[in-house]
Amino acid sequence: MPDTARIGILTVSDRASRGEYEDRGGPAIRATLDEYLVSPWEEVYRVIEDSQALIEATLAAMIDEQHCDLVVTTGGTGPAARDVTPEATEAVCEKLMPGFGELMRAVSLNSVPTAILSRQTAGIRGSALIVNLPGKPGAIRECLDAVFPAIPYCLDLIGAAFLEHDPEVIAVFRPKPK
Repeated sequence: MPDTARIGILTVSDRASRGEYEDRGGPAIRATLDEYLVSPWEEVYRVIEDSQALIEATLAAMIDEQHCDLVVTTGGTGPAARDVTPEATEAVCEKLMPGFGELMRAVSLNSVPTAILSRQTAGIRGSALIVNLPGKPGAIRECLDAVFPAIPYCLDLIGAAFLEHDPEVIAVFRPKPK
């Protein structure tokens, strides 16, 4: 049996962190991953305000102290002054993975012309992958459907936990053994 993966779900929202707004992004991520994954996984869930220093500290703690293999964020990817999730992600990563953001924007453009305003990104810290998603639940699912097929293999390549998916729900890519 594979090791249990630890997956961080981080909602970045001033209003949700103050309790003024119900976090719908984090639960949307959780529900999507529950559908995709058949291997065991544990959730590390946080809701924090839009503060670059706090986002950086939380991402670092989720990976370095709570040993998350994957951290999926929602919120803070737009052009507003308080939207700093991509900057925080870039600050804590050793390698950026720009293809994730490029694909998410391309897919989202099929639904909404303002997708070009979104600044999602992804990166690697140690043996963990961080992926920034938009804040709306529908956009979260749309973007995860687009990029998740590459996530398990990326985690394999960086030495993170093995994620096994349900092929009836989503197809992922892993090279065939020789």
